[in-house]
Amino acid sequence: MNYWILAGAVLAGYLFGSISFSRIIHRIVAPDEKLTETEVPVEGTDLKYKVTTFGATAVSMKHGPKVGCSIGFADIMKVVVPVLFFRLMFPEDPYMYAAAAAGMMGHNWPVYYKFKGGRGISAYYGGLFVIDWLGGIITMTAGMVFGFFIVRDFFVAYMAGLWFLIPWAWFMTHRYEYLAYAIFVNIVYIVAMLPDLKQYIKIRKTTEVTTKMVLEMSPMGRGMLKISEWFKSRFKKEKI
Repeated sequence: MNYWILAGAVLAGYLFGSISFSRIIHRIVAPDEKLTETEVPVEGTDLKYKVTTFGATAVSMKHGPKVGCSIGFADIMKVVVPVLFFRLMFPEDPYMYAAAAAGMMGHNWPVYYKFKGGRGISAYYGGLFVIDWLGGIITMTAGMVFGFFIVRDFFVAYMAGLWFLIPWAWFMTHRYEYLAYAIFVNIVYIVAMLPDLKQYIKIRKTTEVTTKMVLEMSPMGRGMLKISEWFKSRFKKEKI
């Protein structure tokens, strides 16, 4: 392994990941409006859920789900580019893992914007789908099933896909680089999610949090809600 190339992969991943499409698209859509923290009223309480990130979730709450989804796609692609480059150029070396992990770090703590970014889920899947698209789909699906139908908790459904990547990386590949990457992205994501987790726990102590209520707070959540509603409508039609 060449440590200069490794450093280049980390630098490229981080700098690409630091591009804030949320800010760029927000300036295009609303050039005179500042992107600040957003507060969302929690139904049935006097509490407000404060969106402290500067990612697709914050922008979608101001400008709608179409804008949020566009940003989410752009955030995926900004990590795909450097990771795909290092995968194609050095398929037998671990540089793509370094680029993917650094891309997520850049998204969460961008150097161009005083280290104030998003939570990293789009950036995470951008890197993972290049590294192992099958593993990404299986762990994401397994996480949603586990969270929604077994544990019945939104945050578990949102995060379990990353948790399941750790056993998947080891038992399916036995590659230490992949395992290290899986553990690292879990740590990065948990650290970034701490402010949201604290708010979520506080809200749950005050009122019953429905899955729909929380899903509607983010573009990814709204997408998951639409998929769920589509399956329900199909099931009803078949039953009739």
